[in-house]
Amino acid sequence: MGSSHELSLDARLLVIAEAVDQWLDAFKPDVLAIERVFAQTNLSTVMGVAQVQGAVLVCAARRGIPVAMHTPSEVKAAVTGSGRADKASVTAMVTRILRLDEPPRPADAADALALAIAHAWRSGSAFSAGGESATAAQQLWRSAESKSKTKKNKEKPGATWH
Repeated sequence: MGSSHELSLDARLLVIAEAVDQWLDAFKPDVLAIERVFAQTNLSTVMGVAQVQGAVLVCAARRGIPVAMHTPSEVKAAVTGSGRADKASVTAMVTRILRLDEPPRPADAADALALAIAHAWRSGSAFSAGGESATAAQQLWRSAESKSKTKKNKEKPGATWH
């Protein structure tokens, strides 16, 4: 059963939460990384995404799985070196970083992989334990992160990377 527009909002969120529960039980992740929602021109879209995020957060909390939230510009900066990169650049870098033979499909898969890469690099779990130097993207990420700590760097309303 999918999340149909014919169902009431609570029923749709229940369908989504049950699917997330199944995924979490099947894959047993150590952490979830999700995109932080920012205001867009379409308020109903933002509300829908926020409601789904809430369901995912509850599913994770029930299992004690920590959830990290990253802004679109943080993700873009992590994988491309620029927080203003376009979708094609993000997809190209994800393909390169993961040494894939072709870009991930569907297109949103590249966004999800970029989010995972950004989280791994930001949390330090992807850095080499052997002391090898960081990649150029990781160095740019560290630089951007240290700069953001010295001054408030807020997302502009309407910013999104979808």
